[in-house]
Amino acid sequence: MPEPGARGHSGSMSAVERSGPGTTDIPKDPEFSLVLGGPLYQLLRRIRLSDDALGVVHRRVIAAILITWAPPMALAALQGGLAGPGRTMPLIEDVEFHLRFLIVAPLLIIAELIVHLRMNPIVAQFRIRDLVRPGQWDRFDEAVAEAARGRNSIVIEAALLAVVYAAGILFTLRRYIAMGAGGWYALPEGGLSMAGFWLVFVSLPLLQFLFLRWYFRLFLWARLLWRISRLDLDLKATHPDKAGGLGFLGESVSAFVPIAAAQGAMFAGMMADRILFGRAKLTDFQIEVCGGAVVLLLVFTGPLMLFAARLARVKRSGLREYGALGQVYVRDFQQKWMSGAPADEPLVGSGDIQSLADLGNSYGNAEQMRFAPIQPASLLAFLAAFLAPILPLLLTMMSLEKLLGRLVGVVF
Repeated sequence: MPEPGARGHSGSMSAVERSGPGTTDIPKDPEFSLVLGGPLYQLLRRIRLSDDALGVVHRRVIAAILITWAPPMALAALQGGLAGPGRTMPLIEDVEFHLRFLIVAPLLIIAELIVHLRMNPIVAQFRIRDLVRPGQWDRFDEAVAEAARGRNSIVIEAALLAVVYAAGILFTLRRYIAMGAGGWYALPEGGLSMAGFWLVFVSLPLLQFLFLRWYFRLFLWARLLWRISRLDLDLKATHPDKAGGLGFLGESVSAFVPIAAAQGAMFAGMMADRILFGRAKLTDFQIEVCGGAVVLLLVFTGPLMLFAARLARVKRSGLREYGALGQVYVRDFQQKWMSGAPADEPLVGSGDIQSLADLGNSYGNAEQMRFAPIQPASLLAFLAAFLAPILPLLLTMMSLEKLLGRLVGVVF
């Protein structure tokens, strides 16, 4: 029987195969989705918080806010921690809390739909463009099936939850108990309040699970690309995308932009609380912000670098081949036209000139070929998404009027 959840974004039903215990059905479809599968996805479908193609995303965002953000707000209000006197950090002023569950969690949920829509056709491009040489397609299909098994694994999602509750809660519980009784999450006499318990045992574990699941998906993506990079691929140095024909893989960086924004919002919340309540300054976090940006870029673009060695070989080979072809053509062109033009063939309108120009363009494409299918514009968009939530913290160092004045001065 076809699996209802295996329908692609185009709405067509795929044939499926059983993959053994511990997994849900895997679609055998030319399009591979990094996110369309797994036990949580199946659960969300059954309770009508998702459709077959991760639609109705607003329902999942509202549900996440009602589970993670609303209960601590209500419990803190009942116990005097919302904006009560005597609190060094009332909940209403806890920027990190609000950013985590009103911005970060929704971004991680919305990212699923964006990644599905933008990356769903990517793997299919290898077949559409016939990039895998004959005799290698079985290995290609097995690599895709392996990634689908990991994505759909019940065991792996259960293990991620176990990690969150076994390690994450112990660390989080000690942290909030050690922070003392002045925060909204604690009782005046010590210990966690009901709002604090909900934060430690429900809200934060769910957020941590969303992050862990995203990074596991990124691992699956990296392993899939690693296995594909080891196949015999038909890449061309003169391809106009200047990536040997793999330029379409660069779309994955743009698809991950919401996750970069979520990470930036996490950084912004952490820094905001320390600036507002811990007497820190924005300049104290320069290393953390720069280091975080570099690590994120490496993590999310690293899988594309797996093709670097292959593309470098294709570039060297292409330059040699087109260099040799150019030598032959230029020699014949010079002999024909520079040593006395043919009387019966006019120079104006001759195809030889255009052929020489086309050959030069082909060599130029090979010369400009990149060692990874990464577009600079995608890198800038990814970096901007990470930094955007942090930029408002500049207002803790100067007024908005002064900040705008400096920006205008930089531009003009």
